[in-house]
Amino acid sequence: MLEPSDRADVGVIGGSGLYSLGGLEDVRELKVHTPYGEPSDSLVLGRLGGRTVAFLPRHGRGHRIPPHMVNYRANIWALRSLGASWVISISAVGSLSGEYRPGDLVVPDQFIDMTRGRDYTFFDGPRVAHVSMADPFCEHLRGELIASAGRLGYGIHRSGTYLCIEGPRFSTRAESKLWRSWGAHVIGMTLVPEVNLACEAQICYSVLALVTDYDVWSEAPVTAEEVTRIMEENAEKAKGVLSDVIPRLPARPEVSRCSCCESLRTALI
Repeated sequence: MLEPSDRADVGVIGGSGLYSLGGLEDVRELKVHTPYGEPSDSLVLGRLGGRTVAFLPRHGRGHRIPPHMVNYRANIWALRSLGASWVISISAVGSLSGEYRPGDLVVPDQFIDMTRGRDYTFFDGPRVAHVSMADPFCEHLRGELIASAGRLGYGIHRSGTYLCIEGPRFSTRAESKLWRSWGAHVIGMTLVPEVNLACEAQICYSVLALVTDYDVWSEAPVTAEEVTRIMEENAEKAKGVLSDVIPRLPARPEVSRCSCCESLRTALI
């Protein structure tokens, strides 16, 4: 059972290459049980710049959970149960555009879902929710991430469409060319259903995507080794952005700047 002290203002979900978060004070681990099973790992609680933070590695420490097997519902439920109003997701992505280069940071504003067979909702019935995903990311949080990256001098794309595939395999050349023709900018395997569930949980959610490679439309086939090498370099940028943005976030989101925290108001049937 959670104690009153088991609280967090901000949740951080670490993607490939980011399995810990530096700079935390008063660090402790917390195992959270949810109605949907176990999260990917124990949550690491700490303080950063006056904010309480819960860090959760999406794939587990050691990268032991493939993207299609991540328990996304348990992860989001766990962060929400700690009271997190904000969730920043770190995601390694491939580039579908020559303008989005390896090493760049991207804060997506749209996505295309090509996954299948995942658990996409907390509302499996008899209560049903149809949340709007027209603007799927928190504009308030997106703006803060963009500002932090700019202050640190990192190459940052202020928008982009994230195409989410099932994985764990990478794309064929034909698929990669198709995704490009659709206008997608980056490709990854973990955004969906994480973003859906965060919306249902009325959490202000945004992604900081780290470009690791050009997808196979451009270059030789991508390898896990290549992604890992560049991701290690990008992980330091991600930590820099997190250290800058988290202390600046207000304790609660401003409804006037984002509707995430009221997403169920018109969604429940």
